[in-house]
Amino acid sequence: MSGEIVILGVFVADTSYRADRPPQMGETIMGNSFALGPGGKGSNQAVAAAMAGGDVHFLSKLGKDPFADMALDIWKKAGVTPQVSQHSDSYTGAAYIFIEEATGNNAIIVCPGVAGTISPTDIDKCADLIANSAIFVTQLEQPLDAALHALQIAKNGGAKTILNPAPATDLPEGMLALCDYVTPNETETEGITGIAVHSVEDAKKAALALLDKGVGAAVITLGENGVLYCDREQVVHVPAINAGPVVETTGAGDAFNGGFATALSRGFSPIEAVKFGCATAGISVTRAGTAPSMPALAEIEELLARI
Repeated sequence: MSGEIVILGVFVADTSYRADRPPQMGETIMGNSFALGPGGKGSNQAVAAAMAGGDVHFLSKLGKDPFADMALDIWKKAGVTPQVSQHSDSYTGAAYIFIEEATGNNAIIVCPGVAGTISPTDIDKCADLIANSAIFVTQLEQPLDAALHALQIAKNGGAKTILNPAPATDLPEGMLALCDYVTPNETETEGITGIAVHSVEDAKKAALALLDKGVGAAVITLGENGVLYCDREQVVHVPAINAGPVVETTGAGDAFNGGFATALSRGFSPIEAVKFGCATAGISVTRAGTAPSMPALAEIEELLARI
């Protein structure tokens, strides 16, 4: 094993609008601020993993436009190795993000652009890289058949596989059985298991249901209530790690997934990797933005040393 982390996913340019409340249909309201920055779950996770010290390759597609330039720039700064193709006949993805000023809560619309055409054929071009990785991570913003094919290649090659099943959608038959770790939030967990998650006890029930679907371990993120980790041998609730006042929760799940993947690639136990992921997320929510909020390894280690 090389220790490399391979992440399949989507880059989108985040257009973030802060306002006191969301507009009603047909209504125009005045906002408080606007920001443009790099995003997309896969890209955010790649940046988080690389900033946390991981050796990260990111698989995706971009257009040939200013948003693509933004993607290449943020990856270079974070230390992500891009395995991407660029296409002039489509566009780089973009996302609308509404942020409620008082709480930092968010609502998002994602348009993946050319990354929405990622296919199993595209995955085959990177099959050796995926198969020889230590950790493979994907989400559900690119087409499901591409994610499923990549998970199959990673699993057959001996990589540890992580599926972040977001945004929530119906999963293909057999997909969960390819996953060593599945990292849903409360909403996504309910979508997969049918069990509403309003407490840690609910999460435990849902986690067991995920194991029954073939998952190696369920890693359910619970926001301010931390993370519930469950495999066939242990069930552990890891509390959230407070790094300061919350500024914005956008990207917290991506920060967790990136930190978790990097910790696993460094040989951490799953529980220690969950704690590392929680610290990564804990720092990220104290800052505005998604990819720009991801902390460096030294910051994560300093926070962990204090708790």
